[in-house]
Amino acid sequence: MTRGVGGESPANVTTFLKGIDYPAKKDQLVRHAQQNGAESAVIDVLSNMPDQEYENMADVMKGYGEARQ
Repeated sequence: MTRGVGGESPANVTTFLKGIDYPAKKDQLVRHAQQNGAESAVIDVLSNMPDQEYENMADVMKGYGEARQ
C-alpha cells in the first residue's frame, strides 16, 4: 500500500490514477490503477463504475461515488 494513502477514499483514487491520459475508458482506469499498485478495494470500486468514457478526474469521481453507493 502506498505510504500515507489508504482505503477507498477519493483522494486515494486520484493517487493511483496520477498520470493517466483522458479521455479514458473504465478498463483503462482499472489497468492504470493496478499498474500504480492500487489495493483491491480501489480496484473493486473502479471495476463497478459505469462502463463509459471518462473525460477528466471529475467524471471519474462522479462514477466512483456512484459505484460506492
